[in-house]
Amino acid sequence: MTKDWEKASHVHHKGQLLYSVRGVLNCYINRGIWIVPPQCAVWIPPGVEHSAKGMGETECYCLFIDTVAAAGLPVDCCTISVSPLLRELLFKVVGINPLYAEESPESRLVGTLLDEIVAAPVEAMHLPMPTDARLRRLAAMLLAEPAEKLSSHAWAQRVAMSERTMSRILLREVGMSFGRWRRQLHIILALQRLSGGQSVQAVAFELGYEDASSFVTMFRKAVGKPPATYLQERKHDLHFPVSTIILPQ
Repeated sequence: MTKDWEKASHVHHKGQLLYSVRGVLNCYINRGIWIVPPQCAVWIPPGVEHSAKGMGETECYCLFIDTVAAAGLPVDCCTISVSPLLRELLFKVVGINPLYAEESPESRLVGTLLDEIVAAPVEAMHLPMPTDARLRRLAAMLLAEPAEKLSSHAWAQRVAMSERTMSRILLREVGMSFGRWRRQLHIILALQRLSGGQSVQAVAFELGYEDASSFVTMFRKAVGKPPATYLQERKHDLHFPVSTIILPQ
């Protein structure tokens, strides 16, 4: 349990599972930003340079996995949903000796844990980042002005690009249209604000929506459920602190 922490860019030889019990964590790699709400975890494959940050009071668990130990582990970074069974397994394994014997109860416990990680559903909590310098400046502008309702043509002009060029590079580098990329950014910003205790209506206005209903519709289409339901399923007995996105350099 730590308050206001930041881990500089580094690399692990093993895969890393970073699980948030409470608080919102952010993990940054060159290709994107992954948000980790409470009761979710981010998977970071071995050899991937990354940094992480949590603001406010956070509680998290970190699990290192030799990827030869289990088939089917994700090959890319992703945020996964942590089921009640996976959560309890994570709590349990922190108390065992890392040098457990093969074919032991501890070995069977770890095997079940790995099976649960492989089977865990992936959450849409990722903002892919382009490598193009102009689009990275655009991302910084969108983060600073999320309520700005400029057209895609106007946004392209602000970074000295044509709309067609912007769309082509975005599709090539992040696999999304400009509209979908901006909506994904809104989902990440919304989760941070909602987890910090802001109301749905306040977040809707901060992100430029005319009313709460249109924001809820967007959120449901992207995440699969309305924000109130999503947060209730991850509700903890302590307040979720807010975190801040910082673009990787």
